[in-house]
Amino acid sequence: MAKKRANGEGSIRKRKDGRWEGRYTAGHDPNTGKTIYKNVLGKTQGEVKEKLKKAIADSQRLDMTRATTYTVRTWIKLWYEVYAEPRLREKTKDYYLNYINNHIIPQLGDIRLEKLTTIQIQKFYNDLQKNGRVQRYKHIELKNKGLSVRVVHGIHTLLNNCLEQAVKERLLLVNPARGCKLPKIEKKEMKVLPQEKIGPYLMEAEKRGLLAAYYLELTTGLRRGELLALLWTDLDVENRTISITKQVNRIKGELVVSLPKTQNSVRVLPVSQQAVDLMVEEHKKHPGNPYMFPSPKTGGMFDPDSFRHTHEKILKTIGAEHIRFHDLRHTFATLSLKNGVDVKTLSSTLGHYSAGFTLSTYTHATPEMMREAADTMGDVIGKAI
Repeated sequence: MAKKRANGEGSIRKRKDGRWEGRYTAGHDPNTGKTIYKNVLGKTQGEVKEKLKKAIADSQRLDMTRATTYTVRTWIKLWYEVYAEPRLREKTKDYYLNYINNHIIPQLGDIRLEKLTTIQIQKFYNDLQKNGRVQRYKHIELKNKGLSVRVVHGIHTLLNNCLEQAVKERLLLVNPARGCKLPKIEKKEMKVLPQEKIGPYLMEAEKRGLLAAYYLELTTGLRRGELLALLWTDLDVENRTISITKQVNRIKGELVVSLPKTQNSVRVLPVSQQAVDLMVEEHKKHPGNPYMFPSPKTGGMFDPDSFRHTHEKILKTIGAEHIRFHDLRHTFATLSLKNGVDVKTLSSTLGHYSAGFTLSTYTHATPEMMREAADTMGDVIGKAI
């Protein structure tokens, strides 16, 4: 017979198999209104008493009518649809769906949400680093089967946000992803186009009929998508400014124009007179075309991948070390800092959310600047001696 306990403390009894069982009320079914009962088991009465106390406390903090209804699969799909998707850019949606459908659901999807543990998630992250890459083509053997550290961090960010929402909705008491240990992201040395290669680079771009585009890139540090989305109407010739209000990316094989990366990326940039003159001359080549830098082949918007390939060909032709197109943005930022442009102005030009982020991104430029400052002050003070 179950031992009577105070109201709200549940009941304890010894079963025929010798184990002790504690039973408690965990809420009511939202559809039928019937009481939901849960139980805990233990070898001794004392063990069950402690388990029962904890289970009742947890049930009072959790929404027991919903907490047990989700698996990781059903919850993450609902979270993505309701909380994530409406706020994401199209390109980011692709990343999220890849992380969810190709990694999280196959490995963790069938686990009941309330049973998901830190150890399970940690093992999942560890396995991603060893065998996380998806084999898309059977005839191509993967040289490296593990995902990069940055991708693992991206998957963690998504899963962590998803589980944080589950805590807010009282589906979990704590977020099991919080305690996981992630691999450190090694900061790669930033590459820039050497100053002595800038002249040859622009000369080669001119031979290809693309001087205006690459000159503007090196003098403004625009993101590639921002540069190629420019329209002729974005240029204010009289005030020497360009308006950055959009970007272009290739998504699922299609060129998609969208808002810039962040709110701070929407900006009006002053440009040099030489840049204005080059853009005016560029527009004379195709006066009826709305794009600032149309594709030489199609006359439509310049494909970002094609533009990058041209950049790589130019580097090869002039005998320069390979750098990404994005490194031209770094080249602009580095040269700006070295030539006295203050960090706040540079941050606004680049469309960063804060000057602190700009400074942390381009710390590689500061040691040389500090040496130059020391030499300058040495000269100034030395003259006074």
